[in-house]
Amino acid sequence: MKMYPKKRVKIAIIMLVSSFYAHGASIIIPENFQANFTEKITNTKNKTINYKGKVRFSDKTKMKWSFLAPTKKETCVNDKALMVVDHDLEQVSHYIITKKFNLIETLKKAKLYKKNIYLAHMNGKSVTIQVDNQGKIHSIARFDDLDNKVQIIFKNVKYGKGSLSQKSMTCKVPKAYDVIDG
Repeated sequence: MKMYPKKRVKIAIIMLVSSFYAHGASIIIPENFQANFTEKITNTKNKTINYKGKVRFSDKTKMKWSFLAPTKKETCVNDKALMVVDHDLEQVSHYIITKKFNLIETLKKAKLYKKNIYLAHMNGKSVTIQVDNQGKIHSIARFDDLDNKVQIIFKNVKYGKGSLSQKSMTCKVPKAYDVIDG
């Protein structure tokens, strides 16, 4: 069967568009990103707490969560340690991370479940990742170690190249705060 060039182009376009809609947007792996977020945590008794704030991600494992409501706190994470600065309690807590979190590896291993929704496994738990039509992270849902349902929705997501500045990834610790090593 011989096809004319115009017909080949039409068939190629139809196949490409069909493939996109059948598979949904793929996950774009960020070098860094910044976003506003809302986090909803629901416990096993269906009681919820909602947080709002800003998040930054850089260097494959560094994250900074700046919670603005209902409490004001900052959480800085790298592949070895977690620091929580609770401004309402005027307290800083340090923890050694025993379960590594690597967002990039989780995104790379995620498998398409249905249009724009992916499933991945992190530390023995399932994680649901939803992307927008451009393939950028829109939301993440999972169950934590206490069987709380955690859903994080990202807004105004900005992907970037390279690393974010060290200063922007560091939690601010006032000298007067109590320090707790965990």
